[in-house]
Amino acid sequence: MSTTKLTLLVLLSITFMLTSCENDDAVNQSPLPLGDYENGILISHEGQFSGGFGTVSYVSNDFSTIENNVFSNVNDRTLGNVAQSMAFNGDLAYIIINGSNQIEVVNRYTFESVATIDSGLNNPRYIAFANSKGYVTNWGDGGVATDDYLAIIDLTTNTISNQTIVVEEGPEEIIASGSTIYVAHQGGFSQNNIISIVNSNTDTVSSTINVGDVPNSLQLDSSGNLWVLAGGKPSWTGEETGGKLSKINTIDNSIVSIDFAVTEHPNYLVAENGILYYYMSGSVYKMNSTATQLPTVTELTGLNFYGMEIKDSVLYGVDAVDFASNGTLSAYDLNTNSLSNSTELGIIPGGIYFN
Repeated sequence: MSTTKLTLLVLLSITFMLTSCENDDAVNQSPLPLGDYENGILISHEGQFSGGFGTVSYVSNDFSTIENNVFSNVNDRTLGNVAQSMAFNGDLAYIIINGSNQIEVVNRYTFESVATIDSGLNNPRYIAFANSKGYVTNWGDGGVATDDYLAIIDLTTNTISNQTIVVEEGPEEIIASGSTIYVAHQGGFSQNNIISIVNSNTDTVSSTINVGDVPNSLQLDSSGNLWVLAGGKPSWTGEETGGKLSKINTIDNSIVSIDFAVTEHPNYLVAENGILYYYMSGSVYKMNSTATQLPTVTELTGLNFYGMEIKDSVLYGVDAVDFASNGTLSAYDLNTNSLSNSTELGIIPGGIYFN
């Protein structure tokens, strides 16, 4: 072999080894964390009703790290009053501040402030996203039936559009499926019983569907069906009605419902892998989505939930206690129906969000 060929062979071998090492390093290297609040649970808190402010807490998945007042810790200022709800769109979290009529937009992983939306809102409640727009339910004056609407946010600029979508009384929970928006109308300070269907291509209400009185929870299943849990009119109205669980076929809007007893008022519907869970009278109930009757046996009892969610067969519930003291977050293993973790939080925890 000539000296030239030998030299070339050595150079090729060295280049191959260096490239292999670089590739191995790239494969073995873990991705950089997106922020301190990645891979955990965020909990929104309403805060004290008068003179207080909302907060957000972070709890790591294993409950080993707890941080309250995340927004103020990062941004050196408080949220307004009341932190009603929160939703994610890409890397951003939108925190609905009900009493202050604003939305705080933050990076969901670092919680650094990105924008504050403080115009075009009137008693905002919840938000959903479709077609690069955000749709925010607004009660207006909760006692007036003619001033309710959806505010529309341009997500590229985080500004409110001049256009609004007028809807019926008391829009509350909202969920998106493709370009279609579904809005549950609880009724503001009164009671309502409809779902509005909004076309996000035209930003108009295409139709409404009658469901049970005071619909409080929306869930979409893997087949595209919309599940609606209604709590019914409470006894203090003098016109008490029972709850109702409805399944709406989102292709033709046909509906099938199961009624609760007149004195039964369920809330906090969640779903996972074809199984539905709801909360009622201090207990959690479980039913298959194919069932035609309500369960009669409880899964968990002795609870005082103010909100709940489910992930990977773990049920998470928040307890607002007396609405003046610090609340709690508890996790229950649904394989054994046993408490697996619990921690103290801030005042009036309500929303649970997996980050």
